[in-house]
Amino acid sequence: MDTLINVFVGLHIIGIAALLGGFLTQLKAMGRGSAEPRFVPGMLYGAATMLVTGVTLVGLSHADGRHPSNVKLGIKLVVLLVILGLVYVKRDEEKVDAVSFGAVGGLTAVNIFIAVLWT
Repeated sequence: MDTLINVFVGLHIIGIAALLGGFLTQLKAMGRGSAEPRFVPGMLYGAATMLVTGVTLVGLSHADGRHPSNVKLGIKLVVLLVILGLVYVKRDEEKVDAVSFGAVGGLTAVNIFIAVLWT
């Protein structure tokens, strides 16, 4: 069971890397002044991967007799759903307003810090 959980943790990390990587790539393009920010497909796929693998990890943890904090998981789920909603709704727009774009980056960082620092 530990191996299966570790595989899903790895997939979860790949999802967050896709989301954060897409954000940072767009941020770098904005810094050069050559482009307006937009949500690239990799950001949507990364957020969706995080959702699916996160829910799977919760189920596997409970099946293994572990009991993660439901408050922590609930907060992480709400933050991820806001990220996923923003990226999904604005995915086809050629450019995204800076507030929505910054919110996705900030909420992604918040989700990472909740996962790492909340024990």
